[in-house]
Amino acid sequence: MSDPVERRLLTPEEYREAQASPEFTELRKRFRAFAFPMTVAFLSWYLLFVLLSTYAHDFMSTKVLGNINVGLIFGLLQFVSTFVITHLYVSHANRKTDPIADEMRDRLEHHEYADGRRRGGSEGATRV
Repeated sequence: MSDPVERRLLTPEEYREAQASPEFTELRKRFRAFAFPMTVAFLSWYLLFVLLSTYAHDFMSTKVLGNINVGLIFGLLQFVSTFVITHLYVSHANRKTDPIADEMRDRLEHHEYADGRRRGGSEGATRV
């Protein structure tokens, strides 16, 4: 990271050039490939819980162990699924998106997007 004293502000053109880069396109693609399906899966799971709680009262009140019923287990599994999704996202980001984002930030800090200058092509977009 640059020394704050030496750092100069980025121009709007540099931001536009970075946004138009193949690296940024790949970064968006990788993020969306994870975020959209995971969002749909979680919202579907949550909607199932709400619908079962509303319309399948007998099923949700079925005792499993002592006073623990299916509804309570499903409710607790909502928390578990949230933690699992968070873990999956962190793993995905560490492997798939952070390397590209780190490289782009480094290039922005060194003003390599100024006037269309690019270091070595689009090597960041091809990283796995």
